Amino acid sequence: MNSSEGTNFNLAVLGNALNEEARADLVNILKEKLQSLAADDVMENLSPIVRKRVDDLREIQRQHDEIEARFFEEKAALEAKYEKEYQPLYAMRFDIVNGVVEVEGTKTEEAGENRGEGKDGAEKGVPDFWLVAMKNNEVVAEEISERDEGALKYLKDIKWYKVEEPKGFKLEFYFDTNPYFKNTVLTKMYHMVDENEPILEKATGTEIEWYPGKCLTEKLLEKRSKKGSKNAKPITKTEESESFFNFFYPPDVPAEGEQLDEETAEELQIEMEHDFDVGATIREKIIPHAVSWFTGEAIHGDLDLFEDDDDDYDFFDDDDEDEEELYGEEDEDEEEGTKTKKKQGEKPAECKQQ
Repeated sequence: MNSSEGTNFNLAVLGNALNEEARADLVNILKEKLQSLAADDVMENLSPIVRKRVDDLREIQRQHDEIEARFFEEKAALEAKYEKEYQPLYAMRFDIVNGVVEVEGTKTEEAGENRGEGKDGAEKGVPDFWLVAMKNNEVVAEEISERDEGALKYLKDIKWYKVEEPKGFKLEFYFDTNPYFKNTVLTKMYHMVDENEPILEKATGTEIEWYPGKCLTEKLLEKRSKKGSKNAKPITKTEESESFFNFFYPPDVPAEGEQLDEETAEELQIEMEHDFDVGATIREKIIPHAVSWFTGEAIHGDLDLFEDDDDDYDFFDDDDEDEEELYGEEDEDEEEGTKTKKKQGEKPAECKQQ
């Protein structure tokens, strides 16, 4: 008799009955159960003497796993210890970058109140520090459009925090008062199934409160017909736009029990992997080594990150109607070599106007 007979898991019912905190435990339980069933099937096909040898090997593996579990526990404690030691250095970096103190340690006049120049005409802090640092990293640079740069100049700091419930980590982007959006902090949260094996369950982001006409994730287009009356009222419509700020609108994960076809599931997996790659790069590379990315010292190899694409889109349709952009700039060329591509199935970043 196959050992898996009679075992029936109604995942949809179980999943709906659990909250998010218990869902990760369910995944681990099911994984262990399925592994056990698979192992039992293999063992049944072995001769008694070979089965005994494999049992001894499994005991060795069990001891190995206990040691590995202690390793992960001690590693987490060690990382937490040193992360605390980094914080004063990050605070010093913040003060210098934003002109709160001079390198000699003296307070600058009107520090933190106004961007730009101080009373003596000298630049305050390190202008565009985080924008330049991110543009010098290949993974993050692909997400930044030319239109984004004006808003990212107001980025004052980036921090990350480990989150215990639910497991994962959080990125926080701190912005100075700016003409683009009302938020002073934009947050991206990654929920992990297993932090030791980075399995992403889902990601969530801040809803950006854009000021009227300033949304960078959309473009407003005006359509004028070349046929009919010249006095015809133009039609306006919005169109999604390439933007770093789409980072805060991650791919939607289907509800528990919702079925996806194979192609859609593969596309979603690619989108989630890309989204996690960007977040992990910011956490593991940009934040701890920001000045090295700012100066370019962290760049390995010849990366042409600042290549401009001068080809613009013409907004025409089959009816000889043209469209003029009311705000935002036209897309870059979408042929091979484009900085970023719109990911299929990605949730449109609707602009919340203030």
